[in-house]
Amino acid sequence: MQLRKMMLMLTALGAMSGFVAGCGDDGEGAGTTCSSSTDCAGTEICHPEAGVCIATCESGSDCPDTAKNCEALGGTSADADKKVCKCTTDVLCNGGTDSESTDLVCSTLDEVCVTKCTSDSDCGTDRVCNTGSGQCELDDTTGGTCSGEGRSTCTYGQICTSGACAAPPAPTCQNYTNFPNKTTELGTTGPIIFKTEFVSAQTDSFCAASAPKRLRIRVSAYSNTPFPQSSTELSSFFYVLTAGNAQNATVSSSSGNYTVTGTNRDRADIIVSLCVAAGTTSNSAGFYFKNGNFACSQTTFP
Repeated sequence: MQLRKMMLMLTALGAMSGFVAGCGDDGEGAGTTCSSSTDCAGTEICHPEAGVCIATCESGSDCPDTAKNCEALGGTSADADKKVCKCTTDVLCNGGTDSESTDLVCSTLDEVCVTKCTSDSDCGTDRVCNTGSGQCELDDTTGGTCSGEGRSTCTYGQICTSGACAAPPAPTCQNYTNFPNKTTELGTTGPIIFKTEFVSAQTDSFCAASAPKRLRIRVSAYSNTPFPQSSTELSSFFYVLTAGNAQNATVSSSSGNYTVTGTNRDRADIIVSLCVAAGTTSNSAGFYFKNGNFACSQTTFP
């Protein structure tokens, strides 16, 4: 699960009468991001979807004013039957009617106080951001019908595959397996590669004599920010070798090797040139844009 940039606004209750140790002791650790309950303080648990520490409880009196409902967590996790403090309104999450804060919402999916989302990247897998309400909502376009290719009518990060919205194919090539910077270089907010195609393989003057065969591969991607007008302005686009090391992808300045289309220049078709040995008849390559997905290209050729 991708951890979201959220915070849980819980009041420290250590000094209040009736506060029990099972509700997070002195409140330290509450609202911190987590991947498991071992990341949380006291007997708090890690919410399996929100990715934040939440207080456990026996009754509503054990809970802070921001999240007063004491109910079973629910869901399918191992902690589903545990009682936790749940929020009910955005107003209470922000400190009540006397508070001027409006930064938090009571998640309609998780029933915890969280920071308003501003983009899909703030939400977890299969969720999208409703920028009007600041709520992360279930992505109802996954598996939805679409037409054409690229993003089409799908959520950003998905691609239209055989008429349905889906995640891009999971990379399995050696280039990806050996790539060391998966967590820092890849993501779902950068340009999304939705197709790679073999174009040609021939010996010409483009490559040096040591590796004279020129392999040309077309990489097609979409972006929520306009692609530059020319390939010379293209940045953060990389080719990954089988050993896992990345280098700037080589794009010829000749006409036809870099084509940008769309009303907001949101699609790019880029022909990358790779130089290989004369007798080479197959190639495995990896491509990605900074903060985008990783795409494998495995081809055979004469």
